Amino acid sequence: MRKSNYRVVIALLLFFAGMLNYLDRAALSVMAPLIKGDLHINDAQMGILFSAFFIGYCLFCFIGGWSADKFGPRKVFAFAAAFWSIFCGATALVNSFAHLLVVRVMFGIGEGPMGTTTNKSISNWFPRKEVGRAVGFTNAGQPLGAAIAAPIVGLVGLHFGWRIAFVVIAALGFVWLAAWMTFFRDKPEQHPQVSEEEKRLITRDRPATPITNDIREKDAHSLWYYVFSKPVLGVAAAFFCFNYIQYFFLSWLPSYLTDFQHLDIKSMSIIGILPWLGATAGFIGGGIVADILFRRSGNFLFSRKAVIFAGLIVAAGCVLMTAYTRNTAGAVALITVASIFAYMTPQACWSLLQDIVPAHRIGTAGGFVHLLANLAGILSPSITGFLIQYGGGYQTAFILSSGLAIVGVIAMAILVRQSKVTELFGKKAPPEEIATGH
Repeated sequence: MRKSNYRVVIALLLFFAGMLNYLDRAALSVMAPLIKGDLHINDAQMGILFSAFFIGYCLFCFIGGWSADKFGPRKVFAFAAAFWSIFCGATALVNSFAHLLVVRVMFGIGEGPMGTTTNKSISNWFPRKEVGRAVGFTNAGQPLGAAIAAPIVGLVGLHFGWRIAFVVIAALGFVWLAAWMTFFRDKPEQHPQVSEEEKRLITRDRPATPITNDIREKDAHSLWYYVFSKPVLGVAAAFFCFNYIQYFFLSWLPSYLTDFQHLDIKSMSIIGILPWLGATAGFIGGGIVADILFRRSGNFLFSRKAVIFAGLIVAAGCVLMTAYTRNTAGAVALITVASIFAYMTPQACWSLLQDIVPAHRIGTAGGFVHLLANLAGILSPSITGFLIQYGGGYQTAFILSSGLAIVGVIAMAILVRQSKVTELFGKKAPPEEIATGH
């Protein structure tokens, strides 16, 4: 009997969720040149607006992860998608900096649960040997959403006004919500269209198999024991440093191309696609490379750390060279290569976390990691805005981003080691036993 592969449907739903999520949040940066003129906002204020999104976002990364563990990803993602789509559309109604500030915080609250709920969905629906590819593919929708934001939002904004652009992408969120409620269930065991063969394939090698009473007794540690452990904090540090670069590009790349490289909005809308297409390739390629390394080495920890090291080191070099590049083609090429390698990092972090945290803690621990990592979203846009306005311009911003990527490499090397992972679980419950339930 040929096994079914319904988890492809799940991967596509999560892929399009990520695409819409980043299309929505990138819309403000694409429309920034128009919004700044219309609402009389300067660069420093614009940086604050970019960061305001992450005030709500960071808090609900943690709350969203806890909720996904308690209520299941189906309900949590549905509520989050409806909430973020409403406030994305509400952006069209603002008339001042203060109004836009409030809307961005509320919008961030809606998008906060996405990352950890996606991770929870993957851990429920994919066997361990497919986790790298699943995380890479589903998260590849995120930079692709940022890529299509430039032409879609930019051209709609030019022809119909920036307010209409936000209404259009909010409507797309509700279309996705209808598909999610129709096709998704929390686990394959609950879905009538999943064959028994596929259910067995997933459940016998699930990275976050539900913990049996025997295993739960062996794991007598509290949530905070894992959350504040060195391996988890090391993953969060690497993720933070990647996010600093990501949110620098996501928030300020359109303005860099128009203000520093002197492109018009139409040209920026086309050229601005390239780094995000590179990021999409990095997401997918990083997951594939991590799974290949795992198959060849048999060492899950090594396979994920190698991808993170390579990604952050190459990205750091390219971002640093961009700081000293005045040619538009050269700058875009370097940023694109930086995006390819930088975006190999997050899926390796997510899948690594699934291997070092027990199954019944993955949603909440993942939410905590996402919270810490996305503090970069508060810092990066605001710091960049103030550097552009008052402190050395884009060159200083690129140099700072490059340096932080190296900090991420150092943190991962020191804090995430096999000895520390083994120490985390103690003698009674080694990582393999808790992660797989075997």
